[in-house]
Amino acid sequence: MSRGWVRLQAATVSGSVAEGVMLTTLPLVAVSITTDPREVSLVNVVGQTPWLLFSLFAGVLIDRVRRTTVLGFAYGVQACAALVFAVAGLLDAIDLPLLLVLAFVVTSARVLGDGATGALVPEVVGPAEFPAANTRLMVIDQGVVQFVVPPTAGFLVGLGFGLPPWLALVAALVAALVSRGIPARSVTPSRRHPVRDIGEGLKFLVGTPLLLSISVAVGLGSFAASAHMSMFVLYVHEILGLGAVGYGVLLACMAGGWVASSFFVRRVVARLGYAWSMRISQVGMVVCHLLLALLPPWAAGIALVLFAESAIVMLWNVCSQSSRQRFTPAGLLGRVLTGHRALAWGLTPLGALTGGLVAAWLGLRAVYVMAGVIQVGALVVAWLGLSPASFAAQEAATDRLVAEEFDAAGRPTTGETA
Repeated sequence: MSRGWVRLQAATVSGSVAEGVMLTTLPLVAVSITTDPREVSLVNVVGQTPWLLFSLFAGVLIDRVRRTTVLGFAYGVQACAALVFAVAGLLDAIDLPLLLVLAFVVTSARVLGDGATGALVPEVVGPAEFPAANTRLMVIDQGVVQFVVPPTAGFLVGLGFGLPPWLALVAALVAALVSRGIPARSVTPSRRHPVRDIGEGLKFLVGTPLLLSISVAVGLGSFAASAHMSMFVLYVHEILGLGAVGYGVLLACMAGGWVASSFFVRRVVARLGYAWSMRISQVGMVVCHLLLALLPPWAAGIALVLFAESAIVMLWNVCSQSSRQRFTPAGLLGRVLTGHRALAWGLTPLGALTGGLVAAWLGLRAVYVMAGVIQVGALVVAWLGLSPASFAAQEAATDRLVAEEFDAAGRPTTGETA
């Protein structure tokens, strides 16, 4: 186990604590200010916008600047947002506009941090370990940390809105410090216009049918999930009749699904392969969305659905991320990872806004019916574009591309140095 891999995990733990506390607390505070679904959804709408606005430029930065530097900067931005939130709590100056700004800043930091972390994985582990490494990072980010963070944040909110940001501040500062010790590949400065670099990354992503199919399926699924999560806090309060602690516990159930699935994801992928693992995942997501729409207000039953849904999403995400890392040249990886986020997650603000509008007009349950129908579209894309033959063809194409990057003497022909 390399020192870089250990430090990358440690930084992810601390950074995810900071992010988890902030993202759990912001909607809870918003509900204390207003219960209008349209206004509550704005926190998610604004919070998701950076994926669309900044992802492409973040990819250029990740491929042009040492990736550990980018990661440390992202955690520093998180720390600043937490400090502002904490001071506002002390001054009793928290209002909806401030929450919108903080949601925007926290997600902007995540755009950089997630892209840099994903691009660092191939630098600290080998290709055969991508599924295991991505599973570990996803468990840390969405599982173990968020299993503890949501109920803790809910409890702290109950004591006072100003307490959680102080915890987030300390965690973000620790993450920034640890990230400085991760060894990373040096990069050759580029004098090309950033737009040309963005175009190169997008051309590779869109021109690779398998990766494009993954991005389209994720885009549809992210729209559905964003509509679902933007209204989840109201779903918990108004349909299930639970408060802040209950909301945190249900989020922890989702995290529990991530943790549980981590014990078998690698074996499932090894047994079924990427293609069938991803197809089956999409079927499960459709079923879970429809169950949330149709089940009676039974908290334990909803908790089980959330647990299963997150386990299924973990399986999909591991295959999705590992595919981009496996099939993308190192010099393009930052741009392809963030380009995928821009294409796939660019619809999330619209999804959150649509969720608020549908809930206001047709009721909260209608949001989950809509999410299930849209997820069917993602299932169709995955079934048609992610066949075993598609993966086999892409493996062969990638092997040819790697061979072309080295000259007859075995020296790399790309401009990036190890």
